[in-house]
Order: sequence, then C-alpha cells, then structure tokens
Amino acid sequence: MSEKKPRYLEGIGWRYETEHSMTRRMQDHDYQSRCIYMLTLALADRSQPLLGHLGLDAQGKAMLTPSALGYAVTREWYALEKDYPQLWIMRVQLMEEHLHVVVFVKDKLPKHLGKLVGIVKNRSNKHYWQALTAQGRLAPKGQQTPPPLFAENFQDTILTHEGQLETMLRYVDDNPKRAMTKRQNPELFKVVRELKVKTMQPNWKTMQPSCNEQNRPAGMSGLCELGSLTFAAIGNHWLLERGVRMQVRCHNNTTPENLKLIERQKEYFLDRGQKGGVVVSPCISAGEKEIARAALDAKQPLIVILENGFPPLYKPPGKYFDACAEGLLLMLAPWPYHMERRTITRQQCLALNDMAAAISNEPWTQEQEQALNT
Repeated sequence: MSEKKPRYLEGIGWRYETEHSMTRRMQDHDYQSRCIYMLTLALADRSQPLLGHLGLDAQGKAMLTPSALGYAVTREWYALEKDYPQLWIMRVQLMEEHLHVVVFVKDKLPKHLGKLVGIVKNRSNKHYWQALTAQGRLAPKGQQTPPPLFAENFQDTILTHEGQLETMLRYVDDNPKRAMTKRQNPELFKVVRELKVKTMQPNWKTMQPSCNEQNRPAGMSGLCELGSLTFAAIGNHWLLERGVRMQVRCHNNTTPENLKLIERQKEYFLDRGQKGGVVVSPCISAGEKEIARAALDAKQPLIVILENGFPPLYKPPGKYFDACAEGLLLMLAPWPYHMERRTITRQQCLALNDMAAAISNEPWTQEQEQALNT
C-alpha cells in the first residue's frame, strides 16, 4: 500500500490530499425527515445509452427520448409514491447514462431514504435483466451473476434555503439542453488538469512569502515557477491569448466612496470589454462579482480564478454554463477539488489576486484607482 505524500498548495501550505466521494451522505442529516432532495443515479456502465437517446425535436430543442428500459425505470420511481405516501416524486429526468430525481419527503419516512433508492434500483435491475435475457446476453438464472443497472450508491443535493427549489427544478429540466450543448462543444467543456499559463513578469515582491523565488520550498510542483502558473481549467483557453487581459480588483467595503468607485470600475471594464479586453478576476469581493456578472450579461469574455477545483464530470453552473458554450469563459483552479464548504482565507485571497495580476497584462494599480476617483 503506497503511503500518501504531502503536496505544497500555494496560499495554503503543505497538505495531504483527501480522496473525495460525491456519493457521501451529509453528516448528521436525518434522511427520514421532511425535506426536498435532488438525487442523481449513474449507470454502472456509462458507455452505453441504456436509458434513452439524446436528440433534437422538430423545433430544434434538445430532448431525451426514453428507451423501453428508461420508461420502466421512470415507472418504478412513480410506483414508489404508492408504496410510500410520504413521498412526492416531483421530477424524473432521464439522461442516456444517468438520471435525476427531485423527491419531496412530505412526512417522516419509516426508513432511510437510501433504502427506498435501493428498492427502485432492485426493481430496475429486474427490467434490465429481462432485456439482457431477451437479447441473449444473459445466461439463465444461476449460471451467471447478472450485472447491476446502476452504480453503487447515489449523489444527493439537499434543499436548504429559499429559492433553491426553483433552481433545482430548472437544473433538472434543462439537463438535455446542457448535455446537447456539451456534445456540440466538447473542447469548451473538457476539464484540463494541468494547464501551464505564462505569466506577465509577476512582481514577486507582492506575492506571498511561500511563493517567493528565494523562499519557495522544494517539491512545490511548479505552482509558482517564474514565468508560469499551473491550473486545472475548463473553458476557452484562447482567452489567455487575447491582447488585453485586465485584472479586476475591488475593495470589499460598502462606504459610499467605494460603491462609487465600483460603479466607475464597472463602466471602465465594460467599455474596455467592448473593444476586446478580457476581465480577469477571482471574483472574491462583492464588487468583483458584480463586474464579472455585468461582463457576462454584456456577452463579454471573463477569466475567473477559483478557490475550489473541479470534481469528475463537472459542468459550469448557471450563467457560467452559457458563457462557456459561447466561448466567453475560462475557469482556472490552482488547488485541488474539495467537497466540504470552506471559508476562503485571507492568504488565499491574496494569492488568487496575485495570480490574476500575474496572468493579466494590465494588472490593477493604485494609479488607475486614483484616476477613477478624480
């Protein structure tokens, strides 16, 4: 058994990497209690479109046409409502090799929700095995161990705040559209794990001590090598070749003076964006987020640097997805993905802002700020 080795993460320090599971249940949550969930189940063999076929309808809208097996699986979910009246199956969205279900647990369940998911899986297996037997691909009972239809376990998203249900249902309903968009633009949605990005002569005096050329620890995996940075990335890599890449950096306070400055910054960056400039930002402060949203709304390009990395099968959320499909977005992540929620540290904020400055050819300066304030 190989021993885990620590890795140096710039802005964080030395850490042992954690092996994450998207199917891990939320600790201390009662999965029998009243709650709304979005469940995702993947096929054990995702190489075959067993549940249906993705295509376009007569109006050119993406749609999933269920297979006979897909219809059978859908029926089993709605049949679960009859067996357990505490449930309301709000949505079942089949995809070719996975499915999403939105479940409302109206009253306390007699058993863990995972047990009910297991019931649907077992019933679905029977339909799958019947199909395999009819196709001559499964030997008579007892002569062969039949394969499961679904992979072990499932992923759940728990509704926790107001407005989340609408987003959850829209995400499920839009899944065929998003899948078709990814299929039509595969390179824009491919996660690259180690993208080397050239830097524009970074000012190492402003970097964190751990990133200083003289003080950099051995075995740092090249994250802060002079002249380049290494990121996981998804989106349009060609945005890094744009002639104007502008760092956005805003103060995180709500004084009237700062709010006026943010409005002037937004006007400045949108004007430069109309002329081909690319906004570069970690989008940490409220002002930085506001300017990034304005750029996306105006169909202008954005390079965003994230504290968290990308899990397997990652798809950008919300406006980011549409911007990615249009080639207007590049998402960069210098550190590995983590499942748990973390509060970003001041050291990480400084490091991300340094990275934004390093890959911009127009880093934000005090002189620019003073000019906008006059």
